[in-house]
Amino acid sequence: MIIFVADIETITIFQVMKTSHLCIIAILTIYALLPTSVSAQNGHPADFHERYTLKEVVVLSRHNIRSPISGKRSTLMRITPHKWFMWSSAPGELSLRGGVLETMMGQYFRKWLVNEGLIDEHEIPEESTIRFYANSLQRTVATAQFFSSGMLPLANIHIERHCDIGRMDPVFNPQLTQVDEKFRADAMKQFEAMGGENGLNGISEKMSENFRLLEEVLDMSQSEACRNGATCCFHTDDLIIHLVQNREPALGGSFRLACQAADALVLQYYEEADDLKASFGDTLTTNEWMKISEIKDWYGDVLFTAPIVARQVARPLLQTILDELQKDDRKFTFLCGHDSNIGSVLAALNVEEYLLPQTIERKTPIGAKLVIEKWEDKEGQNFTCVRLVYQSTEQLRQMSLLDLDNPPVSFPIRFNGLEPNADGLVPLEAFLQHIETVINN
Repeated sequence: MIIFVADIETITIFQVMKTSHLCIIAILTIYALLPTSVSAQNGHPADFHERYTLKEVVVLSRHNIRSPISGKRSTLMRITPHKWFMWSSAPGELSLRGGVLETMMGQYFRKWLVNEGLIDEHEIPEESTIRFYANSLQRTVATAQFFSSGMLPLANIHIERHCDIGRMDPVFNPQLTQVDEKFRADAMKQFEAMGGENGLNGISEKMSENFRLLEEVLDMSQSEACRNGATCCFHTDDLIIHLVQNREPALGGSFRLACQAADALVLQYYEEADDLKASFGDTLTTNEWMKISEIKDWYGDVLFTAPIVARQVARPLLQTILDELQKDDRKFTFLCGHDSNIGSVLAALNVEEYLLPQTIERKTPIGAKLVIEKWEDKEGQNFTCVRLVYQSTEQLRQMSLLDLDNPPVSFPIRFNGLEPNADGLVPLEAFLQHIETVINN
């Protein structure tokens, strides 16, 4: 078994050391690229499958690569003199690359589930044993369709949706459903705590270095927006938080625009094969790409991981997950939504703090899957484990074929208050009770 002993930050530290240590970097890089067994990849001990059988999988997925949501006439187009990547899809829709990558992920899941004995290689499942349900936006429905084509290519899977295309399904819509003065006051206390001593201003101040880097990459000082006196930089003292019933929580001010720009730049990095073109001519390190991505990651954390907000916006999805895990004949469920869905569900369930390896998006990478597995032991007792499964930045950019020898990244997720056993599993009953407690809180 190969033990991966260095992440991106560790390799970066080695790179600034003297040349005589370059051999260490080479060795670590080789180890990182070598295949692992399925058990090792999923964090299970070697004899795991002698004691447990996989019975069900529930996946909460983020859509794969999409074009930026902002259109040609948006402020985003005016804050840089550079031309953005010419996308293959309309604003906010799944790109051609995103569709191919999602099919690859579906193919990997097929190989994994066949290897576990949950499905057959040419499975045409009974309707009651699977469910593919997506938010009613093009990028989420298309992601679910591409994934199903990779996983079950002979089954012609129907993607369930409950609204017209372009309308947010209430189950996936991270909207506030109960907003009164007490809620606002309690939520603002939690937001201000995120900013530390400086309160709300501290939220943006945490990103001050990231903002400066993004301004340099965009060359904002040379942009049309700057020449017209609209904006030449991202400020850290103009943050506004909007909490409106039946709408998503939202941030206003420079942070919102910086998030849109960082999102567009990261997506461009995934789509554009030329590193220099992706960064508008700048030579960026992996750590610098992480700093740019951190802007939108932190934006999402602020909006959707404050406990009082997370519990409210995640409740419909948590109820859906709870229901799926209690269906006797269900084998596989695929729920396709957004990073806000994964982030709020994890926060509501009181996830232990984590930073993901091998990706510039350290919390909810594009196309990421929150995978909830139900395992049964020899005595008939049921357990769960939870992982985030995602394509690494390199796999996304190189469009690497995925299989059991070249799997996506798998990262174990732990929740405060749920103690796993020696095999990394939590009793199913305890996990279901944990979800019920959050829903009813």
